[in-house]
Amino acid sequence: MTRFVAALAISLSLAAPCLAGETLADALRIIQGKEIVDLTQSFSPTTPVWSGFGQATMSAACDLKTHNPFTIEHDGFRTTFYSMVGQYGTHVDPPAHFRADGMTMDEIPLKQMILPLVVFDITPLLPKDPNHALTIDDIKAWEKEHGTVPAGAFAALRTDMSKDWTANPLRFKRSPFPAWSLAAIKFLFEERKVTAIGHESLDTDTTETMDSETWILKQNHYQIEAMANLDKVPPAGAVIVVTWPKVEHGVGFPARAIAILP
Repeated sequence: MTRFVAALAISLSLAAPCLAGETLADALRIIQGKEIVDLTQSFSPTTPVWSGFGQATMSAACDLKTHNPFTIEHDGFRTTFYSMVGQYGTHVDPPAHFRADGMTMDEIPLKQMILPLVVFDITPLLPKDPNHALTIDDIKAWEKEHGTVPAGAFAALRTDMSKDWTANPLRFKRSPFPAWSLAAIKFLFEERKVTAIGHESLDTDTTETMDSETWILKQNHYQIEAMANLDKVPPAGAVIVVTWPKVEHGVGFPARAIAILP
């Protein structure tokens, strides 16, 4: 817990310089007083997923000897057997998802899981261009208002697609959809030195060869897909905490992401 709080204090100091020199107890008190937003979708057997993977199944786990499901009444506990692809719900794509020698889930540094958060909101552009892909000009326009994207940041793309997750799953799975352009991705990683990105859709871009997603993962960066509630996070100043189970050599799994607001 101490290491977790220390990392949070370091990240928060980027957004709130007044934390410099404070103790971990002070940092924790400040963190607990902040609004926290869940950036994660709940998932179920009916959750939107790439058609090539198929839906998850969830059933009561059974005793190996009797084949009877464990119940609170009979056994004092219950548990669930899950069968699903790793890239399900809000999930992490580690580099190893696309790169044979890329970092796996258990190899991504802990310091890359607690980062300054910037949010690029392209929803004002969607009425005229429903499938707009974030451009370098969009990023520079954002920077004129909010300052240069900080090095080491987590960059998230707000499209409000997440609002269709349960309300209209078929629309959520549409293609094309608002996304990232490869030029914008390269600019953020090469020029602004961001650490990772995230978005509300199930893919990074809509190109046939998945140009943006392929480039990110093959450059040994990770991303978070199917994010939620980016409309409740400010463009700059928040901190993201994102984590996932430590699967040995894992190449994808549901993740939990939260934003600590300034």
